[in-house]
Amino acid sequence: MSKRITDNITWMGKVDWELTMFHGNELSTKRGSSYNSYLLRGGKKTVLLDTVWGPYDREFVSRLKQEIPLDQIDAIVMQHNETDHSGALVELMREIPDTPIYCTAKGEAIIRGHYHRDWNFVNVKTGDVLELGGGETLTFIEAPMCHWPDTMFSYYDGEGGVLFSNDGFGQHYASESLFNDEVPACEVLYEAEKYYANILNTYSPMVARKVKEVVAMNLPLSLICPSHGVIWRDNPTQIIEKYLQWSDAYQEDCITIVYDTMWNSTRLMAEAIARGLREASPPTTVKILNAAKEDKNDILTEMFRSKAVLVGSPTINYGYSYAIAGILEMAKGFRFKKKKASAFGSYGWSGEAVKLIGAELQAGGFELVDEGIRTLWVPDEKALEACEEYGKSFIGKL
Repeated sequence: MSKRITDNITWMGKVDWELTMFHGNELSTKRGSSYNSYLLRGGKKTVLLDTVWGPYDREFVSRLKQEIPLDQIDAIVMQHNETDHSGALVELMREIPDTPIYCTAKGEAIIRGHYHRDWNFVNVKTGDVLELGGGETLTFIEAPMCHWPDTMFSYYDGEGGVLFSNDGFGQHYASESLFNDEVPACEVLYEAEKYYANILNTYSPMVARKVKEVVAMNLPLSLICPSHGVIWRDNPTQIIEKYLQWSDAYQEDCITIVYDTMWNSTRLMAEAIARGLREASPPTTVKILNAAKEDKNDILTEMFRSKAVLVGSPTINYGYSYAIAGILEMAKGFRFKKKKASAFGSYGWSGEAVKLIGAELQAGGFELVDEGIRTLWVPDEKALEACEEYGKSFIGKL
C-alpha cells in the first residue's frame, strides 16, 4: 500500500521482509530491506522518483494505479538504474510509454543496456531544474560513484526541503514504519554503517567530495529520503555527519582479529593474542571473528571500524584457508585507508600462510607492522605466552 510522507509526497515502495542476500550473494541483509519509490505532487506536476526491484514490478504498477491515473504522471526521475531501482520500468512504460525519463547520460546508457528500450530520455546534470509549477522545483545533483557512475540526488524545495538521495544515506532495513524516529536507532545506524562499509567505502574520496558539496549548498532539509530503509526525519543531518566521518579513513579504538582454524591451534593463538592486546591497552575494543563461521559482511564492517586488524590461518596446501582468502579479497576491494595489520597462524611442516597473508594485506592497502607470528603444531603454554607478548608488542607498533 502507498503511505503518505508529507502533503505532497507519497511512498510507493516495497518492503522486502524476506530478503537475506543482496548483489547476488555478496551482501547479507539480515533485517531485510525496502525499495523506496516516491510520488511527488509538487506545484502543478506529478513526478515519480525511482521504481522497485523487478520481481515486484506488477505489484508496484498495480498499487501506483490505485494511487493515481498513470497518465497523470508528468515525469519519471531515475536517480540510479541498478535493477533494484529500475526493475519495474518495463512494466510501467508499457502503460505510459511516452512519459519522459529524467536521468544522467550514464543513467540512460545503463537503462538501455539493461532493458534495450528506446524510451523518451531527458539527460540532466548538476544544477538542472525541473519546474514543478507554483514556484516549486526539483533540482538534480549528479553523484557519480555514490555508488554507481549514473547516481544522482534530487532536491525538492517545497515542504521545508527534501533530498531524495537514492543509495546515499540508505540502509538495508525492513520496517513498516517509514521514519528513523519510529524504529530502534541502534539498529538503523548499524545497518547504515554496514551499508556504507560494504557498498560505498571503496569510493570514499568521491563520496566525501559529494557530501561536502551538498553541505556547502546550505539546503534547508526537513527530510532525507533514501531508496533503501527508513527516511531520515528526526535530525536528518545526523546521517550526513556520519558520512563525513565514515568517508575520512574512519577508525575507532578497535582491533579486529579475523581467523580460520582446522584443529583449533590458530584459534588458541587468536585468543592469546587478544589477551595480550587487552592487557596492553584496556580501553581498546578487541573482537575475535572466525571467518568460516561469521557473516563476511559483518566481519568487513568490524574491519572498517578498526584501526588495526590481525588475520590468521593455518597453512593449508602451501597457502591459507578458503574463508580467509575470501575476506582478504573483499577487503582489498574496499580500499581501506590508514589501517595497520599483521598475520599469524599455526603450521605443521611448510608454514607459508603468515607470509602470504601479510603480502595480501599489503596489497589491500594495510600497513604491515611486522612479519607476524606463527606456531609449529599445537601451541603449548610457552607458545601461547609468546602470542600474548606478541599482542602486547603489536599495540606498541600502532
